[in-house]
Amino acid sequence: MTPEQFTLALAALGWKQSDFCRKTGVSKNTPSRWVNGETPIQSWVPAYLGAMQDLADLHAKYVIPDSPK
Repeated sequence: MTPEQFTLALAALGWKQSDFCRKTGVSKNTPSRWVNGETPIQSWVPAYLGAMQDLADLHAKYVIPDSPK
């Protein structure tokens, strides 16, 4: 995952870097190091963000009711 892909994945979820930190328990400085290219993005991050996006999609499809027509 590139820093740009990480940023786009957060945006797709409507998350800030601080949200990611709170949900995953990583240090508050870790995502900024990834985005700035200071350290590589860990291998579990794309899978985690993909799973969270899948959950968000399922929530939108099955939990949020359709608007009345």
